[in-house]
Amino acid sequence: MPLVDRFSRRHNYLRIAVTDRCNLRCVYCMPAQGIEWKPRAEILTLEEILRIAQILTEEGVSKIRLTGGEPTVRANLCWLIRELAQLDGLQTLAMTTNGITLTEHAAALKAAGLHRLNISLDTLRRERFQDITMRDGLHRVLAGIDAALKAGFELIKLNVVIINGLNDDECFDFVEFVRARPLHIRFIEFMPFPGNNWSRNQYLPWRQLLERLSARYDLMPTDASDTSVARGFAIPGYAGTVSFISPLSEEFCANCNRLRLTADGSIKSCLLYPAELNLREQLRAGVGDEGLLKLIQTALNEKHFAHPQECALPALENRCMSHIGG
Repeated sequence: MPLVDRFSRRHNYLRIAVTDRCNLRCVYCMPAQGIEWKPRAEILTLEEILRIAQILTEEGVSKIRLTGGEPTVRANLCWLIRELAQLDGLQTLAMTTNGITLTEHAAALKAAGLHRLNISLDTLRRERFQDITMRDGLHRVLAGIDAALKAGFELIKLNVVIINGLNDDECFDFVEFVRARPLHIRFIEFMPFPGNNWSRNQYLPWRQLLERLSARYDLMPTDASDTSVARGFAIPGYAGTVSFISPLSEEFCANCNRLRLTADGSIKSCLLYPAELNLREQLRAGVGDEGLLKLIQTALNEKHFAHPQECALPALENRCMSHIGG
């Protein structure tokens, strides 16, 4: 049963939230009042995650990304990575992390079979890092980036959520950060989620940022590996690259190939729509692989062609980003 929705989009990319817990409190990801962690019994076991991943790789999923919360706070994560890395048909195994614990884990993650890392970092200034994440941890993230480079991952990206009036003045600093480092900056438009106080004034469309950077740098378009999502540019003489992700100003829904598995076992076919279908109880009730696959296909069949327009997003009763897993 191919993972194709009613708009003939084939889905070969699975994002798995291995936990809803995080060691940061980023203001654009988590409501100011915090969130209520799911009871342990409602979180999928690593074995359950592996089973769902195996079902989906047998149906054509070739890329898996581990997310959270913060995935490195999940116990025995390297066991899961080793098992996932052995799945037939899986070509890319990646993880998104905030980098806080990478100095301790980078080498082990690479040895377990992880291919790529995305590291979330929205500022290079210590006080601003505290304001955004509610923690004093910039030095740990920067050390974690160095540890990841030393570990030898095949690709390391830095995810920078650009919030107008908060960190957009650091766009040049981030470009200079990759002058001598083989890192790939990804500037991401600020998206509205419950509790993150999104406003139109804080939203900076990618083309405005591109124009700003182009006034200083000779940006040369590249064939990025994730061209359906990011518009990539190289800069002569720089070890790293720059790219832009535009989920609001120029959405890329027509080519969407993603499914999401939340930490509590829901299949979510669109990040920005509330709709999801939980597999956990059926999984624990002994439903076979074919039955689980039918449930996944049901969720896929309900996928919309495009996410809601920007003006409608703040009113939707979606989960916050930290509960979804990105």
